[in-house]
Amino acid sequence: MLNQSGDLDQVFRALADPTRRHLLERLTAGPASVSALAEPLTMSLAAVVQHLQVLQDAGLVRSEKVGRVRTCQLAPEALRPAEQWLGARRTRWEHRLDALGEILAEHTDHEE
Repeated sequence: MLNQSGDLDQVFRALADPTRRHLLERLTAGPASVSALAEPLTMSLAAVVQHLQVLQDAGLVRSEKVGRVRTCQLAPEALRPAEQWLGARRTRWEHRLDALGEILAEHTDHEE
């Protein structure tokens, strides 16, 4: 599992940028070369490489260089801790909303 706060922060920081989310979305279709990932974007290849480095540092992307071509692929297992963190918060919020619903229902019953 992630080194809790630091690694989780790194994942959320990587996901916070729309370009990086776009790159991840593209990689859900399968591995791609850096140049193929950069092609539809309106930024330099160097900027795309920097975004990919952030994703790699967060563990969300793996890359391999064969000859002059660097190919990237999604590392979906790195998203699990973020999903678990969000799921735990969602469960807590749902319990609180359920309790509020019960209180409101009791209050409505008493008024009638």
